[in-house]
This record gives sequence, structure tokens and C-alpha cells, in this order.
Amino acid sequence: MLRSLYSGISGLRSHQTMLDVTGNNIANVNTTAFKASAAQFQDTLSQLTQAAGGATATTGGTNPAQVGLGVQVAGISTNFAQGSSQSTGKTTDLMISGDGFFVTSLGGETLYTRAGSFNFDSAGRLVSPDGAIVQGWGAVNGVVNAGGATSNITLPVGAIVPAKASTAATFTGNLPSDSVVDSTLTRTVDVFDDLGNSRTISLTFTRTGAPDDDGWTVGQSKLADGTTPTPVQLTAETDADGPTGNFTASGALRVDGIDMDLAQLKGFSGLATVAGKTDDGNEAGTLNSYTLGADGTLVGLFSNGQQQAIGRIALANFVNPGGLEKAGSSAYRATFNSGAAELGTPGAAGMGSLTSGALEMSNVDLSQEFTNLIVAQRGFQANARIITTSDEVLQELTNLKR
Repeated sequence: MLRSLYSGISGLRSHQTMLDVTGNNIANVNTTAFKASAAQFQDTLSQLTQAAGGATATTGGTNPAQVGLGVQVAGISTNFAQGSSQSTGKTTDLMISGDGFFVTSLGGETLYTRAGSFNFDSAGRLVSPDGAIVQGWGAVNGVVNAGGATSNITLPVGAIVPAKASTAATFTGNLPSDSVVDSTLTRTVDVFDDLGNSRTISLTFTRTGAPDDDGWTVGQSKLADGTTPTPVQLTAETDADGPTGNFTASGALRVDGIDMDLAQLKGFSGLATVAGKTDDGNEAGTLNSYTLGADGTLVGLFSNGQQQAIGRIALANFVNPGGLEKAGSSAYRATFNSGAAELGTPGAAGMGSLTSGALEMSNVDLSQEFTNLIVAQRGFQANARIITTSDEVLQELTNLKR
């Protein structure tokens, strides 16, 4: 039989595969984070009808004569180029800007995906639409150990951040230098004990004699245990040009176990803006809401105003992403040729950053795909013509004898 018949058949098969790949790309033009594929062809073995001849002193060399036996699909490659961003406004929708894959666990199998359309399930776990659980690192007392083993990213509904005792407070603002001697200003600051109970500490600022003793005395009349703390003298600083508006304290002020920071107080005229705030300490609080940062950190917002890290989403990268095997549901699994997954945090070297409230769109280029559709169709038609032409040749041969 004619070799061209089988060449034509191989061409039909190869272009049918190209048509299948192109059709799948077009079908997934609106699939979140879909990566387009492309069929690559190569020729098959060639039949050698005449071997190459070497050159001699009297004759020239001759090239080999070969007849090709058709075409075959060399491979189907995946294009991992970045897709466009689609804003959704949903906090749990995440887009990777750059390289990397989300790590998920489904039925005990570790899968990888760039489709970041996630939700929290009834158990508080961050999951994909098909139920795969997003992996990352949990936090202990607000500290994430990003180098440990990954686990399920879970939002601890009903979590309580414990109370913390106050140890320091800061007073800022201005003490009016034009106040009369022995005038007083009383300011309070709210602090917390170990159980989160709030109490108020009051400080009295008394104007001392001017101009020889230009400053203020800061103290408290009596504490709960009946003792009176030693007051602190704030003396106005001067330089060659006169007063600077700053104070020099005669010592540290500690009231009821709380260190009072007075270093930020100023002494200009006309303003009495002194105010105190606690530097640490809080009452107990429950989880109200959460945010997701660009570095993948899930931060809980608690009813007492505190913010605390709950966990951090992990990303994976591969030496050869093209070697990943598609596992369905926009997920991939690692293969021998992709290499082992290299885990890291979003924004680290080799890893993209995360954008909350957006999704990565498909990277399918419709203009290119429709062009490929035409090329596949014409290639299929041309190879079909090879078969019909070969058939006509065979028909002529059979008609030699009638």
C-alpha cells in the first residue's frame, strides 16, 4: 500500500489532537486561573531508500534519500503565564501575583492550584469549591512558625484573646509654660490588671515657681495600699537661645506597678493638651472579623481592639511547573519531572504576593485560539486530501486490468 495513506492518517490524528486541545482552551476561557495548552508536533521515523555516500578523489559525496512516514504529537505544553486580575471584593478570593501555587489537601492527597476562590466551611477551614482544604502554618499566641509542617488554615470561630496586664503608659502633649505657680492639671489613664479589669490611674501636674524653678511636679496623692509615690520634677530645658520647650525629668515615675513615660511632654505656652494612654495591656476579647494580608497572613480582629495573627497561607513552587499533571478542578499534582514542591511564604524569593478580593482570570487568548482552530481545520482537510488522492492513485492501478 502507499506510504502516503498512513502519513495522511497520522496527520488526521495529530490535527485532531490539536483541535481537541484548542477546543478545551476555548471552553475554559472563563475558568478561574486556567492555563492554556498547546499541541506540539514532530515527524515520525523516516524510511531510508538510499544511504549517504562519502566523497572520493573521483566522485562527490551523495546525500541520503529518505521518505518520511508521517507526523506525531511530540507533547502538549501548558502556558503558565500570568492571567489578568478580576476584582471581586470578596475577602477570601485570593490571587497570586507572580509565581507559585496554593497548597491544598483533598482526601489526603496534596494538590496545587492557582485558583484562589476560597470560602470557610462549617468547621472554619479555608476550602476551595471542590472541598480541598488550603494549607499553611498556624499561629501560637499570634506567632507564626513558617518553617514547620503545614496544616489546615482554620479560622477559630469563638476564639478568645486573653487579657494582659498593663506595664507602661505614656503621657504626651503640652504643659502650658504660661500657667501660674501652683496651678494644677489632672490627667488620667486607664490600665488593666491580669484578668482584664480596668482601673484608672490619675496623675497631678503642679506648676512650680517661675522663673528660677521653671517646670512642673508630677505625682499622685496616695495609692490603694496607702503609700505615696515619690513625685518627679520636670525642669524646662534651655540652650544659648533660651527655652527649648523640652523637659528634663529628675527620675523615673512608677505608679501602682505601671511605668509612666513622660519624655514626650513639651512645655510651650498657651496649650494644655496633656493626655495619657496605655502602651500595653488589654481586656479579654472575642474574634469579630479577619483580614488577609499580601504576605498570606490571616489576621484576626478582636472585640477588644487587638489584632493577632491566626495563620499564614503557604505557597509552593516547582523547578519545572510544566511537568505538573492536571488533576481536574483547576488543580495539579506533582510528578517526577516537575520536581518536588518548594514551600515558602507569599512575597518571599521565588514566590508571588497575594491580593485579597481578586481572582486570576484564564490566560486563554481567544484571537490565538481561533487562529489555531483554523490551522487545525485546514491541516485536517489537507491530510484528508492526501488520503483521497492516494485512493485515486490506487483506483488507477486497479483500473489497469479490466
